Amino acid sequence: MTVDGRELPDRPDLARMRAERHARLQDGLARTGLDGLLLLGTSAVAYATGAAAPGCDSGRAALLRPVALVVAGAPFPHLFTPYPDGAPPELPADHLHAAALPDLDDGADLLAAAVRRIVGPTPRLGCDEVPHPLRRALAGFDVRPAATVLGPAKLRKTVDEIACIREAQRINEAAMLGVEPMLRRPGVTQTDLTARFAHDVVELGAELVGIDPVWQVVPPVRADGPWTVHGDLAFPTPSAPVPFEQGDVVWVDSGVHVAGYASDFGRTWIAGPDPTPSPRQVDQFERWLAVCRAALASCRPGATAAEVARAAIDAEGGTRPWVEHFYLAHSVGTDSAEMPMIGTDLGEAFDAQQVLEPGMVLVFEPVIWDDGAAGYRAEDVVAITDDGWMPLSDHPYDPFVATSPMVAA
Repeated sequence: MTVDGRELPDRPDLARMRAERHARLQDGLARTGLDGLLLLGTSAVAYATGAAAPGCDSGRAALLRPVALVVAGAPFPHLFTPYPDGAPPELPADHLHAAALPDLDDGADLLAAAVRRIVGPTPRLGCDEVPHPLRRALAGFDVRPAATVLGPAKLRKTVDEIACIREAQRINEAAMLGVEPMLRRPGVTQTDLTARFAHDVVELGAELVGIDPVWQVVPPVRADGPWTVHGDLAFPTPSAPVPFEQGDVVWVDSGVHVAGYASDFGRTWIAGPDPTPSPRQVDQFERWLAVCRAALASCRPGATAAEVARAAIDAEGGTRPWVEHFYLAHSVGTDSAEMPMIGTDLGEAFDAQQVLEPGMVLVFEPVIWDDGAAGYRAEDVVAITDDGWMPLSDHPYDPFVATSPMVAA
């Protein structure tokens, strides 16, 4: 199967991937008339530069974050970083700068001065994040949303980007093969599962864990679950040192990163020495599988997101098979959830405007919920190809079936 006439490589060519992403950003700058992009968000900087940075808590990430500056017409981006060892090898030395501190007054002034020197005195600048010190320092700049360039650039993945997502997914799923049997041990806790998972994904080659893995015990009755402002199921929840009990229905969600690209794993497991699902639970799983297969049967270039959503709803007898305030499907890339998204609160009219194209990646995550009998939730990842779709997931649905991952039609 091909994407834009190209076969998916066994291993991504990272230098080629960075060059093609830069070309897409340049096309976006030309289209929008912007002179440059000033990017502070972690995933945006990774996309624009290919720079690596160590994982850290949110407090440190805000202060010591790398910053990217993409100049219209320039062959390479500029990178301001406290982690110069993470810069890509092809980046010229004069494009690698000391760390900028845009959240502090002095740092914001220095960064704004660098932008004036590199881009011009009053550029039209696309920005993704503008903390207050930087907003003041950029007075006189024509500041606009960077999303007008970043969004279209990230919508369709190159074959190398898809190969990165596939590798991240492979590592995520391989680690889960060792985690799921732990649920059969008496006294095992969510933190036990998280510790095993974090250890194994690093051993398997992941660069970082994108989110704290979710091991959510789902109550049979919605009213017994945690309180939410929207009245629906609360999701996700953090790991806790609370033992699982026999028969607990556990919704699993995790994501790890490879070369800056995220994976997204989801399954429903049953805790305890005997994880055999009940006939009602098997029925929920089979309905979930039918929803996914119906949605995937609609996945092809030229189809709209509304067609895919309608196929999923029809497969569940006219009931929307996903959780309120979530979606039937979303994409994954340098962000763990990005466009396109199918089945959001923006409604069917929004979905009708979204047309599937080769290179789009979709994570399907329908939920089959029966109040009084909990529910089934899982996630599978596919890429839209030139003539259909191809799976990026390959994981069993234990304990519901041993070895029946979804396969391309």
